Amino acid sequence: MKFGPVATAQAKGAVLAHSVALGARRRLRKGRMLDADDIAALAEAGIQEVIVARLVAGDVIEDEAARRLAAALVPDPDGQHLEVTKPFTGRVNLLAGAAGVVVLDVAALEAVNRVHPMITLATVPPYQQMAARGMVATIKIISYAVPAAALEAACALARSAIRLAPPVVDQVRLIITDIPGGAGTKGQAAIADRVAAFGLELAPPTVVAHQAAALADALRKDARGLTLILTGSATSDIDDVAPAAVREAGGTVERFGMPVDPGNLLFLGQLDAQPVIGLPGCARSPALNGADWVLARVMCGIAVSDEDIAGMGVGGLLKEIPTRPQPRAGKSAR
Repeated sequence: MKFGPVATAQAKGAVLAHSVALGARRRLRKGRMLDADDIAALAEAGIQEVIVARLVAGDVIEDEAARRLAAALVPDPDGQHLEVTKPFTGRVNLLAGAAGVVVLDVAALEAVNRVHPMITLATVPPYQQMAARGMVATIKIISYAVPAAALEAACALARSAIRLAPPVVDQVRLIITDIPGGAGTKGQAAIADRVAAFGLELAPPTVVAHQAAALADALRKDARGLTLILTGSATSDIDDVAPAAVREAGGTVERFGMPVDPGNLLFLGQLDAQPVIGLPGCARSPALNGADWVLARVMCGIAVSDEDIAGMGVGGLLKEIPTRPQPRAGKSAR
């Protein structure tokens, strides 16, 4: 592509680089491929020179380039649960076809962005929870055209590198343990809203005494789908009431604690091959916390390993809370 000023009379077929006013009522927008009528109008307005981009052999114009890259990234929109918008000014957006979690081939996407500076792809973070029609990624061809060879290389690297994992859990139950003078069912609405974001309705919670035996009995009654446990007193150890109750009910606890704040006191386990999440107390608030990251993946059938949770610490300092009784930072530094 050649870029720069040319005589208006020689600009036919070139792409206008900057918008040009033709009197008070008409304007030629940048990105327009100038035709004979445009040239005549420019000349009539006394504009003798315009700045344009001229395509050369092997160039692919911006909209077509964005369309091709989008097609490489999303060859199966229905199977990848993504919607691909029509190209406009060198841009194509990828939208979530439903609620779910974004799964990215990060290495492939980084490689795409290294091919040519004018070929760009921006995405949400890996495993980002999305609502239907939320923007997952945007492709933008920065200049008005790119070399075909560079586009072909980017498309080869991009094959199916983005998808949305929709919910696979079809039932969620909440068990709350209660202590005298405790929070009771406070936070039920916030948890119900989290579940509703995946298209499910949370039934009224089961409330039991904050005792391992009572909780184990409740766990055994119906282990279908996903079980959420919210304890009246914070789970402080892997042998505390809630993790002990999961094991007593015949399940396993795979991880206690996570390096995300707020959200440290989460635990993750299984019962009858179904997932169990022990929620931290901060889940009573609608504010983002570490449990949201784990819940989203589990809801969408994405395995969450011990290593996965350990890796959440980088970027896991979510919010400082000035009103908490023991803030993370003191009033003065040493």
